[in-house]
Amino acid sequence: MRPPPALRSVLSALITPFLAGDPGELDLPALSRLTTRAVDRGVSGLVVCGSTGEAPALSPAEHARAVACVTEASGGRPVVAGVGAPCTEAAVALAVAAEHLGATALLVSAPPYVKPGQVGLRAHVRAVAAATGLPIMLYDVPSRAGVSFADETIARLFEDGQIQALKDASGDLARPPRLARLCGPALIQLSGDDATALAHLAMGGQGCVSVTANVVPALCSTLQAAFATRDLSFAATLRDLLAPLDAALFGETNPIPVKAALGLLRLCAPGVRLPLTRAEPATVTRLTHTLALVMGQEETTAAAVAQPCVRRVA
Repeated sequence: MRPPPALRSVLSALITPFLAGDPGELDLPALSRLTTRAVDRGVSGLVVCGSTGEAPALSPAEHARAVACVTEASGGRPVVAGVGAPCTEAAVALAVAAEHLGATALLVSAPPYVKPGQVGLRAHVRAVAAATGLPIMLYDVPSRAGVSFADETIARLFEDGQIQALKDASGDLARPPRLARLCGPALIQLSGDDATALAHLAMGGQGCVSVTANVVPALCSTLQAAFATRDLSFAATLRDLLAPLDAALFGETNPIPVKAALGLLRLCAPGVRLPLTRAEPATVTRLTHTLALVMGQEETTAAAVAQPCVRRVA
């Protein structure tokens, strides 16, 4: 297996944009622009075809095109390809294709709907790991999968060399120290929740797979950098600045609000694929207000990212 890339700080959980007026077609130029924007504004990596990328609504061919697009535009940043599927055979096929297309790691979740036990979860991850040489970031998201990876299962997969990192969307902030006791510091623990990203760091995490980074990648990466340099007051200021946006982006099922926000910023069309539907008017109004509060600072911070000697001020 290849050595794991530096999966720390902020990884942008990229949306999958669709062409305006026809959510049946991928908008690959928009996906490339969003990837480049995130990289230029300081993210350390990119996640493509995850939950935020509407992966369950993509065909295998579309999944491949999205992975190839992000890999090409990544500027050398790690590209983590989601390979969630309701059966192991399908997940393995997505993993093999992603490796062929240049992904540097895989995001492996529990198969949704079928609710396997812990033995089945271990077998699923082992099968995906055996199919490629790519490192694996385990994705624990019980709200979507209907089942959670137990701490002991995560520890066993890590000890056996099947996984190298964890994206934790369980909401359990006491978990990072528990897993550190079981696995040691080598297991990379990333938050899957923007609202508690700073708290997760304080509990021993190493970063965040971020939905909010689609919108304000410079602010998200700067928050992580502030914590890393122990500028805790500045990190808290950024957390408070981002809190209304974090909340607005989850006012409806993800990725409905984040696509609406990117539509308001004219970065891509806001369309989603059925059974998801476009954001409600109240959500759009809320996003309009929250974007007005943060986008000026995002642009200032983005300019500072390009000139690292300039102190970024929130």
